[in-house]
Amino acid sequence: MTKPPASSETAADEARIARSEPGLAGALRISTMRLARRLRFERDPENDLTLSQLAVLGTLSRHGSMTIGELATHEKVRPPSMTRLVNCLDERGLVARRAHPADGRLVVVHLADEGARILSTDRRRRDAWMSRRLRELSPAERDVLRHAVPIIERLAQS
Repeated sequence: MTKPPASSETAADEARIARSEPGLAGALRISTMRLARRLRFERDPENDLTLSQLAVLGTLSRHGSMTIGELATHEKVRPPSMTRLVNCLDERGLVARRAHPADGRLVVVHLADEGARILSTDRRRRDAWMSRRLRELSPAERDVLRHAVPIIERLAQS
């Protein structure tokens, strides 16, 4: 179900509010939270992984194999929490563990083929939804978003 486009009055109000720094901060926070919530709704219904589990698979896909400590740092969770996440993913065959080549006390976590498949299916579904929504925008609006993506990514990494 798609939401009707915002009225010009609502869009004008949002633009006015976003002119100030606090207004921009609030408007961007609310908009990104709504978009994230909507994208979560578009998840593959067959996929019963938590968002944290999907995030770990995504991190391994983007950045390659990591120790549990590195994964914990990247995902901003404590190592014991990451150990629990990795244990669950390992039990399901979505990740694999191997001894660290230089330090036998450490374990390196790798994305398994089944984890990559589940992640790919989930991404395709969400990307398809986003593509449909982007086609509803004007070329100029899509161009604004192309320029905004690296900026939003920098904000997310800070």
